[in-house]
Amino acid sequence: MAEAHSTDTAADWAAATEQQVLDAALKIAPTEGWTARMATLAGQACGLSAGETELLLPQGPADLAALLSRRHDAAAMVALAAIDPKALKIRERIARGVEARLAAASADEAAVRRAAGFLALPDHAVLGARLAWESADVLWRWAGDTATDENHYTKRLLLAGILTGAIAIQLSSGQEAALAFTDRRIANVMAFETWKRTTKFRPSEFLDKAAGALGRMRYR
Repeated sequence: MAEAHSTDTAADWAAATEQQVLDAALKIAPTEGWTARMATLAGQACGLSAGETELLLPQGPADLAALLSRRHDAAAMVALAAIDPKALKIRERIARGVEARLAAASADEAAVRRAAGFLALPDHAVLGARLAWESADVLWRWAGDTATDENHYTKRLLLAGILTGAIAIQLSSGQEAALAFTDRRIANVMAFETWKRTTKFRPSEFLDKAAGALGRMRYR
């Protein structure tokens, strides 16, 4: 029992300290950049040595980027808590969700700009895609999505793309332009969903047929 309590205490300390280091990083990143040095300096600002910071955040700036994205996901959920998604059409739910996520990111815009540049680098593209997927999943769950078939993945993939584009536009052209982009993309997605229903299109069937056609072209 004592060992379990000790483990819980250590986990609580780590979680709290991660957030403290992230707070420090948000102040340092605008001038220092989203770098390993920034992570070390943020740890120092919280009284941690370079070694302690590395133990807490083994991936340094990558871990901080993930913490920041998840903080903004959580902030979006707080903002959306007062809204009943069932009272909205599905496209309105997604629009409100994206708007809340953009507002959360705008609160730390200078640091988000640096983090976005970090995630755009080839070495960090996988992390950026995973975090966008997580954000999309959070918003779809709030919107009431319960799909477990291929639509589960399609919806998240499409929304992740919308979020990534909207944040980039917000950083370059402001929130109004980002929301206009979001509305256009949602309209495109809804048109695609209508087309799928009317044509009984199934992505898996399409991929099977495409693979078969490519195989025939290659080997006959």
